[in-house]
Amino acid sequence: MEEILATIAIALAATIFIVLSFSIYLTIRIFTGKSIRNKAYSPVHATVFDLLFHSQELYDYQTELARKKPTFRFLSPGQSEIFTADARNVEHILKTRFDNYSKGHSSRENLADLLGHGIFSVDGDKWRQQRKLASFEFSTRVLRDFSCSVFRTNACKLVGFVSEFALSGKSFDAQDMLMRYTLESIFKVGFGAQQLKCLDEFSKEGEEFMEGFDEGNVATSLRFIDPLWKLKRFLNIGSQARLKKSIATIDKFVYRLITTKRKELSREQNTAVREDILSRFLVESEKDPENMNDKYLRDIISNFMIAGKDTTAASLS
Repeated sequence: MEEILATIAIALAATIFIVLSFSIYLTIRIFTGKSIRNKAYSPVHATVFDLLFHSQELYDYQTELARKKPTFRFLSPGQSEIFTADARNVEHILKTRFDNYSKGHSSRENLADLLGHGIFSVDGDKWRQQRKLASFEFSTRVLRDFSCSVFRTNACKLVGFVSEFALSGKSFDAQDMLMRYTLESIFKVGFGAQQLKCLDEFSKEGEEFMEGFDEGNVATSLRFIDPLWKLKRFLNIGSQARLKKSIATIDKFVYRLITTKRKELSREQNTAVREDILSRFLVESEKDPENMNDKYLRDIISNFMIAGKDTTAASLS
């Protein structure tokens, strides 16, 4: 028993020493940067540790800072993170000099596990190829007509649920309901999936996927403000352990969806109109099966979900 306690004590002491040493190293790296007092750079507010400390109210915290100074920096090891709420800067980054602002290695590394080689985590030719293909598919009349029909149908279903709550006098989470509505609509439009049934609270499969996707999204976002995320991934603890579990849930569902859709297209051959986006990408993948494999399609689905789910639901609520 004494040997076990001694071993635990030594392991704990070693862990504390490593964490403290790493923290001191990070602090030295952060505050010895040559740009910290250079007026040519945006003003420094604090370090990346402040973002981690305010992670539970991150957007409120950043909004308050932006009211004081629309453009500011947070220092992190080896680099600065610039935040801006200045419309001129946004136009410069997203339009005027878009080619100058790639994701960069750090962002790609943070996003890779969840989003793979999707449009939100790649640069250059891969980004242009996906954008060209996606923009063409989104502009087709068949897709526009199909999506309008899906959103109308699910909107009627949503109104029915809200009416039931209103008549019963029960409270409900409006944003959660809108998240479900958006996710179910996107899955139908994007992937022709009927089985998710997010608006049905008894759909276990839908619940598991929603929870896994949301948890994976949060854990991935934390990588941008947590300097210890690689250590957590190595030890398989905390948010990175949850991310690993979430990705397994997402992959299980998505790969099964791709397999099912391939079989459907094989049976239908050329007799049916390809309404959903996944079907159209599967048809395109037949022209380039080496590059547009199932992993590539999985990444497209994940990025499409990120693009449509939370943004639409947050706007509606």
